[in-house]
Amino acid sequence: MATYLYRLGRYCFRRRRAVLAVWIALLIAIGGAAGAFAGKTSDEFKVPGTEAQSTLDKIKGTFPAQGHGSAQVVFVAKDSGGIATPGAGKAVGEAVARIAHVPGVAAVPDPYATGAVSPDGKVAIALVSFDHKLAEVTDQQRDAVKAAAEPVRAAGLDVAFGGDAYNKLAQIEGGSESIGLVVAGAVLVITLGTLVAAGLPLLTALVGVGAAMGGLLALTGSFEIITTAPVLALMVGLAVGIDYALFILFRHRRNLDEGLEPEEAAARATATAGSAVVFAGLTVVVALAGLAVAGVPFLTVMGLAASGAVVVAVLVAITLLPAVLGFAGRAIDRLPVWKRALTTHGRTTTGERWARFVVRRPLPVLLVGLAGLGALAVPAASLDLGLPGGGSQAAGTDARKAYDLVGESFGPGFNAPLVVVVDAHDSPRTEQAVQGVAGKLQTLKGVRTLLPPTVDQASRTALVPVIPQTGPDHADTKALVNEIRDQRAELKSATGANIAVTGTTAANIDVSTKLGQALPPFVAVIVGIALVLLALAFRSVLVPLKAVFGFLLSIGASLGAVVAVYQWGWLDGLIDVPRVGPVVSFVPILLIGVLFGLAMDYELFLVSGMKEQYVHGKEPREAVVGGVKGGARVVTAAALIMISVFGAFVFGHDPIVQPIGFALAVGVLVDAFVVRMALVPAAMALFGKAAWWFPKPLEKIAPKVDMEGEQLVARLEERRPTKEPAGV
Repeated sequence: MATYLYRLGRYCFRRRRAVLAVWIALLIAIGGAAGAFAGKTSDEFKVPGTEAQSTLDKIKGTFPAQGHGSAQVVFVAKDSGGIATPGAGKAVGEAVARIAHVPGVAAVPDPYATGAVSPDGKVAIALVSFDHKLAEVTDQQRDAVKAAAEPVRAAGLDVAFGGDAYNKLAQIEGGSESIGLVVAGAVLVITLGTLVAAGLPLLTALVGVGAAMGGLLALTGSFEIITTAPVLALMVGLAVGIDYALFILFRHRRNLDEGLEPEEAAARATATAGSAVVFAGLTVVVALAGLAVAGVPFLTVMGLAASGAVVVAVLVAITLLPAVLGFAGRAIDRLPVWKRALTTHGRTTTGERWARFVVRRPLPVLLVGLAGLGALAVPAASLDLGLPGGGSQAAGTDARKAYDLVGESFGPGFNAPLVVVVDAHDSPRTEQAVQGVAGKLQTLKGVRTLLPPTVDQASRTALVPVIPQTGPDHADTKALVNEIRDQRAELKSATGANIAVTGTTAANIDVSTKLGQALPPFVAVIVGIALVLLALAFRSVLVPLKAVFGFLLSIGASLGAVVAVYQWGWLDGLIDVPRVGPVVSFVPILLIGVLFGLAMDYELFLVSGMKEQYVHGKEPREAVVGGVKGGARVVTAAALIMISVFGAFVFGHDPIVQPIGFALAVGVLVDAFVVRMALVPAAMALFGKAAWWFPKPLEKIAPKVDMEGEQLVARLEERRPTKEPAGV
């Protein structure tokens, strides 16, 4: 692979104008396609095959409103007279009539007629049903519903808008990525020392992200893509795009420092660091595409979207970057901010001092590191999964205000309605069967009340709305769903009817359960991939085992931090957590997929340097010191860039994006600075020569992966002309 990348790097350097023109043309074409074919993304987390989703699909022909978008318009009386005064009643009635005439609204019952008035008489809820799916509800329709209700304020009422139609999730907030780019730029300037060199990774990363995001948006017109997918693709694509370019640029400048001409330096950097970039990129792509193992379509889409962004980042790094280096030439060191030699020869670096400290005291470092990560991982044992809703929205938003008003005035269970579907085909009388089921449901622990059932005589099917005592995030609500389902056989025997539980709350519970069950097999797949890839890369048994153990430590510590902050409420004053409660159900599996590739990235760069030192005759502990000395600076810079890009999204208010950014930022912090820079050198020092043991039978059959291009560089150095000393 290194040979092909060497040729590619040289070609792109020489044909830099053509390469740049191709990328510009691609950006224009992709941008045009995005403008022409872009559609809407979906906020619905659907999982085919679960009971809630299968039941919903089955009844949507009989009860079409169950599959349509809905909203809540919550009217609040400000004065002591309450919501039922003549003036308030008239204002609410007129608002309901106006909402009913909004195009796309199928129904909006009068809250006084349906009894949707709080016990204290201060709050009334108008339930708005649209005549199409939630994904098809437009912003214009949402705004029209708001405009129709706003005049009630003149009558002394307040109004808030909630429900699925107003629970907007995973929106890209323009400031988040900007903050990440600014911090990443500062890290690059400090690391590389010149504005020109620091600007190149940012430039190429933005090109890659632009191409990836444009392609993804163009696909939204033909495929249903979850709203979170573009945000994840942006987050991951920006981070790896900067890092991959940094790895190659760092090697290029080292080659220049060693006396190579710019063209040869760029070609060799593409061959050596580029090989590691391709290898690392493939591990990220495989891990993200492996999210399909969970069997959850929206998660598969998220993984494929992020994988596409990583593929584009790798292509940009090995084609556009060498071309840009051709334009820069030796001017890459212009506009210096500070001067610092790239070569580490003859200098004692901070990385070397740290490495010598670790190899002198490997066991204490290992024990302290393990104890610290173990303590950080303890909260992960209490991990509780759920999906965001109105209660997860940022404080002060309409959706959050409506959610809180409903919970406070009617009870938390009114934000978590369940729908029990009664199929009375095998029952002699539909009404009697429905009453029998309702009577049994009313006796179950955790049920607050039942709303009047809706019966379709033609299909002999009924919907029985069940209001729990607790909210959608509460463990008792999940227990109630399971309890109702456990009554299936008993109710069938007593009434002749079959029952099933559906509704948004039940669907979210099913999705979280499905994702929780998918975690163990997904971790097994990831661990297997890591063991095989690292065994091939390093031809070692202990190195892959140590790497996987370190990866699992990083995952445990990151999940522990997420639970402590988002589930327990720690650091709530520092991080503006929208709502303390269950962790978003797909954060753990997503964290494992993304962090796996990034962790292997740092492992490759550090341990490959140790192996190179060992192969060249250094003693095991000196090889560890040499590997850390050569890779510490670039790994530190890469990790800081990753942390800044991911961490920037923590300052947004999206209930999905914020915990994902936090989890990835903590994961990279722990993996890069604790696991790879402390535990790995300590373990390698303790292993000694045994670290590089590989069974002879495997040695014969395992393919040789020249990941860092050592063989290519050796051949090139043999052909490199030697300068004669002056005066000869």
